[in-house]
Amino acid sequence: MKKLILGTAGHIDHGKTSLVQALTGIDTDRLKEEKERGITIDLGFAEFSPKPGFEFGVVDVPGHEGFIRNMVAGATGMDLVLLVIASDESVMPQTREHLDILQILGVSNLIVAMTKADLVDREWRELVAGDIEEFLEERSFYDVPIIPVSVKTGLGLAEIMSQLMLQAEDIEQRSIDDLVRMPIDRVFSIKGTGTVATGTLWSGCLRQGSEIVLQPSETRARIRGLEVHGEKSKEVVAGQRVALAVSGTSVSTEDVQRGQVVIDSPNWKTSFILTSKLQITKRSPWNVRHGQRLRVHLGTDEVMARAILLESDEIRPGGSGWIQLRLEQPLLARVKDRLVVRSYSPVTTIGGAIVGEVCASKRKKVGESERSVFESIIGGSREQVFESVVGLAGWKGIQKTEFPIKTGFSPKACDEVLERALTKGFKETSVSIFGVDVINQAKSKIRNEVGDFHKINPLSVGMSIEAIRNKVPVDDGGKLTDVLIDEMVRANQLKVSDGLVYRTNHSPVLSADQELVVNELLDFYEAAKLEVPEVASLPVQFTKREDLWSILKYLEHRGDLVALNKELFVKTSLLEDVLTQVRGEFEGQKDLSPSDFKISIPVSRKYLIPILSYCDRRGVTVREKGARSVP
Repeated sequence: MKKLILGTAGHIDHGKTSLVQALTGIDTDRLKEEKERGITIDLGFAEFSPKPGFEFGVVDVPGHEGFIRNMVAGATGMDLVLLVIASDESVMPQTREHLDILQILGVSNLIVAMTKADLVDREWRELVAGDIEEFLEERSFYDVPIIPVSVKTGLGLAEIMSQLMLQAEDIEQRSIDDLVRMPIDRVFSIKGTGTVATGTLWSGCLRQGSEIVLQPSETRARIRGLEVHGEKSKEVVAGQRVALAVSGTSVSTEDVQRGQVVIDSPNWKTSFILTSKLQITKRSPWNVRHGQRLRVHLGTDEVMARAILLESDEIRPGGSGWIQLRLEQPLLARVKDRLVVRSYSPVTTIGGAIVGEVCASKRKKVGESERSVFESIIGGSREQVFESVVGLAGWKGIQKTEFPIKTGFSPKACDEVLERALTKGFKETSVSIFGVDVINQAKSKIRNEVGDFHKINPLSVGMSIEAIRNKVPVDDGGKLTDVLIDEMVRANQLKVSDGLVYRTNHSPVLSADQELVVNELLDFYEAAKLEVPEVASLPVQFTKREDLWSILKYLEHRGDLVALNKELFVKTSLLEDVLTQVRGEFEGQKDLSPSDFKISIPVSRKYLIPILSYCDRRGVTVREKGARSVP
């Protein structure tokens, strides 16, 4: 079944609520004050199924200028709108502002109900219809059905139904495979049930018993029950009007409020800075200046913000430009979200913005190249959006869990575009994705660092992997560096041995002087046997050399010496003799203490323990609970 949200819009007292009642049989004015004053103050809700396979959740918004905030809260998430214009009054101020808001929010499916048609004659209706058509075309709405309607006589109701179904056929069903997001528009308490929150489920699917998070308060709760227009349900999907009963340690009508958003993913982060493209309406009485204080509406929330203009000092009516909205309170936003921007005081709609970057860092300006990237993010193909978002992240990379938030795509769509991107040179670690430019720079960095290391340390076999990780400016625990080193090894550009990375054509080179020192050192270690001095206590002819450590590590890598610890080296052949003796003397024995091994290893404890640790590493001895065995 296709599930869509049908909304109303229009000036006060033009008959929105009466039309909804005529179509659905439901009076959406629920407040006592609404009944007494005869106007809609807050959002009203209804439902109807004009034919099998279609279900409309109806949102009736207030038309009074003092309740535009409530109107914006209801308009966000509408799939199809009935713009109600009274035949006896034609286009009025809130008609204009409501349509501006709908255009800002990207609502394109529109039907005009020219209500109170029974109060005027045909000639007047034709004049009003002409005014309405001209009004719509000024705002780029063309070929919109304009239907005279009377709720008293029934005129036009059947045609409204027919047009609703005709347009509904072409509207794409909201994704149930996407992340859950439901802005809350009402909160109340029911005895025996507890706190209940209602809203339009923008995307995803909710199930009874599921855990949810309310953002931006980060309140955690569980869904006790679900209803769709009074009918209990185990599961609800995107495009439905939903009431959910919530429970949790800190969940009450005080903790849950209009403006919060129900989500089910821990990957969402709230934003204090949004990089956005602002479009001011042609008819706005406002210019937007750098540093100006604005009201920002997203979903059912409204927060104050400062507009930091990134391309100029001012944006005039009809103009557009990239800005940063520095928010005074956090918003749960996603790339490609549409924002309604209104003035601080007096309050009126200025225009709208589309989000290009969430959780943004502070920017002062946007250059031509960055502008191109942001334009691709909000208006490019999937591949362009993906590549732009990754490119914008640079060395930070993008965590895979953030992609649906920073691209506006469903997780499934992100996986599909990632799969294609990996064939173009993008790289994936266990956590993040990096762009082609970063990969090329990182590989060049690794090659240069290894090459420079060889020049400075000609005796060393190679540079440690950890040292290379520290040189590549990616803060991911070395994951990207490891991926690239592995790839470069497979391409025969580098080699890795014992944790050291070196170029394929590199081999340590000894000078004639160093060749003499190597021979002297080996003779010394042969004569010292197992009880050798630590490096700092070697004879002065060795310790005075600046290249001593390089020579020792060279001999270790060549296999002549073994480092028992950081300061203690022993001739490899001597240790091999020890391994043979231990096997011969103790094979099959268990529960051996260090002193038991002194028969085969007649040295002091200072040397015995490191030698036994070496035997453990070689697998000749096995240490268990303080004792050793020889298998």
